[in-house]
Amino acid sequence: MKTTCLAIAVLAGGLLRGATAPDRLTDAADMMTDIMSAPDKGIPQDLLEKASCIVIVPGVKGGAFIFGGKYGKGFMLCRKESGVGWSAPASVRVEGGSFGFQIGVSETDVVMLVMNQSGVKKLLSSKFTLGADASVAAGPVGRTSTAETDAQMHAEILSWSRTRGVFAGIALQGATLRPDDDWNKELYGKSMSNRDIVLGNTPSPPAAAKLHAILDKYSSRKS
Repeated sequence: MKTTCLAIAVLAGGLLRGATAPDRLTDAADMMTDIMSAPDKGIPQDLLEKASCIVIVPGVKGGAFIFGGKYGKGFMLCRKESGVGWSAPASVRVEGGSFGFQIGVSETDVVMLVMNQSGVKKLLSSKFTLGADASVAAGPVGRTSTAETDAQMHAEILSWSRTRGVFAGIALQGATLRPDDDWNKELYGKSMSNRDIVLGNTPSPPAAAKLHAILDKYSSRKS
């Protein structure tokens, strides 16, 4: 078991080796552009407008041989205190595991909307587990959220994934999120906590301009 899990960890690390934080910000922007531009298949715009924070993880790498594993790096952004516009991006890691007879490697884009301040508080902790420390539900797909279920309306976090071009809501039960200090240092030139980045007045790095533009396009709030 230990050997298998170690192999998965090495595989995940190898798949992401060489990626830089600015490159991944561009990937995140391209991913959100594709998702939101798909006719009737995107994240409901009214939910994006209501969200307190968003987590974007392009290309979560998954490898499995009996024991499955997930590993990805991405970014979280939160609403500015004024309610208009988004904070600078803070780096996060998504890690998770599953058990089952499965073999293969896949790449999955993941988006999470944090819908209330309780979810924000947990998101800014040193580490939390979806479904255990924070309630999570599969997000509805479409231009509006009229198909929301009761579970979705009361969830702290709504999540979606896209694998092989198929976009759908998914409840990422058991996955853990934590800050990625290395990428924060790469983006800002010094050690910074995710809390300071998204709740402070941290200037956003130039590489995030494209991501801010797409988020502002689909989630603008009136001041």
